Amino acid sequence: MDLPWKVCFRAGVSVFLLYLCIRCWPGAASLVGLVLHAAVPLFVGCGIAYVVNIPMRCWERHWRWRGLEVLRRPLCMLGAYLALAGAVGLLVCLVLPELSACVQVLLGELPGLFRQVTAAAHRDGLLPPAVMEALTQADWDALLNQVLQVLTSGLGGAAETLAELVSSLLSWVGAGVIGLVFSVYLLANQEALLQQGAHLARRFLKPTWWDRLHALAQTTHRCFRSYITGQCTEAVILGLLCTGGMLLLRLPYAGMIGALTGFAALIPVAGAYIGGGLGAVMLLTVSPTKALLFLLFLFLLQQVEGNLIYPKVVGASVGLPGLWVLVAVTIGGGVLGVAGMLLGVPLAAVVYQLVNEAQGKQPS
Repeated sequence: MDLPWKVCFRAGVSVFLLYLCIRCWPGAASLVGLVLHAAVPLFVGCGIAYVVNIPMRCWERHWRWRGLEVLRRPLCMLGAYLALAGAVGLLVCLVLPELSACVQVLLGELPGLFRQVTAAAHRDGLLPPAVMEALTQADWDALLNQVLQVLTSGLGGAAETLAELVSSLLSWVGAGVIGLVFSVYLLANQEALLQQGAHLARRFLKPTWWDRLHALAQTTHRCFRSYITGQCTEAVILGLLCTGGMLLLRLPYAGMIGALTGFAALIPVAGAYIGGGLGAVMLLTVSPTKALLFLLFLFLLQQVEGNLIYPKVVGASVGLPGLWVLVAVTIGGGVLGVAGMLLGVPLAAVVYQLVNEAQGKQPS
């Protein structure tokens, strides 16, 4: 059977390209990694633009000032950026001062706490006599200072550590500024960019491939938008309920722990435990009883949030069963850490919607 020369040529080219991929894989992987690292500010800008675009488009749809249509995009964009900056600034102002004071109190109370634990263990006979004698005679203040010195010296010289810190900070600030400028450009020209992308896709893709790509893009956008709006709404509700409940129970650090709990709730499943653990540690510097009371209150609040608020606010909008949420958070956190936890749920929602559509079900 004679094979057409085109089939032989394509097979030969495919084998040659496969050989090049295997032979040059380390260099190609290094080059791809370098390009991705250089493009981090652009990825940051895309993320900022996508988040800011949600309130901006909402405000544009509700624009009622006739005769000022030329100002609709700039004013709505400015308002969305100011709202995002205000939310971040409010969170920082609520958390950082109290957190700094809490850390100082915690470091000051650690020696006394060690002495109390040692005395309780000695009274109950929990440890051998030799260990108890060593713990009783230990100078906890000096030991704490030695631990801090070891941790500080382990970071290297002060000048070298400061230089690395400043360099890393400047790198992040530069990436943030470039990403912010890039996000402004994307939002200001999003219609033209989308039209250009669609034109190129139609030009180089078959009609069936373009239809599938367009459907995938619509499903992805719908899932991510629903997840972001629902998760942010749920975080605000949880933070307000936590703050209000702590004020009613007369617990300290109500505003800070409420803001921290709400911010941590942006991470599905694991966020509540992170916020609760940090809040309990902060209250432990004041009173162990209040810390225990806070944990009990947060447990009850989580039951209400998990059974009533989250299914209505986030679950209904994303349409993802609880098992998929747990799988997405676990795998995403293991691959990309906190970023994986944040991105895992909407990506899993996209896959879930595509599977439902492939089975002939209506997307939720």
